Amino acid sequence: MKKKTKQFSISLANKSGQLSQVTRCLADAKINIMALSVADTAEQCLLRLVVDKPGEAAKLLKDCPVTVAETDVLLIELPNTVGALAKAADRLRSKRVNANYIYGSTGRGRAKTFVVVGAANLNAASKALVRL
Repeated sequence: MKKKTKQFSISLANKSGQLSQVTRCLADAKINIMALSVADTAEQCLLRLVVDKPGEAAKLLKDCPVTVAETDVLLIELPNTVGALAKAADRLRSKRVNANYIYGSTGRGRAKTFVVVGAANLNAASKALVRL
């Protein structure tokens, strides 16, 4: 599986309870988080996440007291095996596609994993990853 989807980038204060507030809103609305990444500084953190119902999440997050930005990304499902990510990275390199960031999560069961790819040229990234 490989598809273009929305990523939500949420700026949070770097203090206790901030992640819980956002993830609880999503959970209560039955929105599943498929992959996430958290990068922090002393004052702030940036939560990036991809969910199974991006349209519903966009509406819900607008009502939360957080700053949210939406970005198009690729969500790809890879086998959870040694070298699977290296193969994907090799394909991006061979087509000279720069991935601005990549993060992942467990996928369906232990056989698969989800990887989120953010790139300036998503069409080129998608074409490079066509046979994964």
